[in-house]
Amino acid sequence: MGGVPADAEVEPGTLLVAAPTMFDPNFRRTVVFVIDHRDEGTLGVVLNRPSQVPVDDVLPNWGPHVVEPSSVFVGGPVEKKTALCLAALRTGESASAVPGLIAVRGPVALVDLDTDPDLLVSKVRGLRVFAGYAGWDSGQLDGEIARDDWLIVPALPSDVLATPERDLWGQVLRRQGVPMALLATHPGDVQRN
Repeated sequence: MGGVPADAEVEPGTLLVAAPTMFDPNFRRTVVFVIDHRDEGTLGVVLNRPSQVPVDDVLPNWGPHVVEPSSVFVGGPVEKKTALCLAALRTGESASAVPGLIAVRGPVALVDLDTDPDLLVSKVRGLRVFAGYAGWDSGQLDGEIARDDWLIVPALPSDVLATPERDLWGQVLRRQGVPMALLATHPGDVQRN
């Protein structure tokens, strides 16, 4: 594809953007935020797949505190009964100084859902709850990247809280500059064009 910088590495806080040619229905036109990446494997959540399930229905303590839309987002095909929560911290706050937060990168942190939400709300710009996650075993993601299934790009904290009205997939691609930005106009399945 040639659009990926040679030094782009998967690490916590980067985005995996599905290439236009990715036809796996679990990941077509998705943007995955990488939470953890190590030799044993990689874990992330799909940022742009809202469900119809209100957070109130599954985590009533957290429902009033999540950003709109206040539905659970589908984090990925693995462990769909498992809830993960990401927070974008307010300027000047540090995840290591706030109980119940695990730093991912910069102002983005993973939230311990056993924490009292009232202790966190004043410290974060927003929270989003995900059901399930995207996971890759050791070497699996490297193979998919080598096949050009994924583009690796930097994340902005606002990506974690993006609303479904924004085409996050297209927006992330467009902000990369040419040639990668041109992929945002790709029709996907050229047969159907």
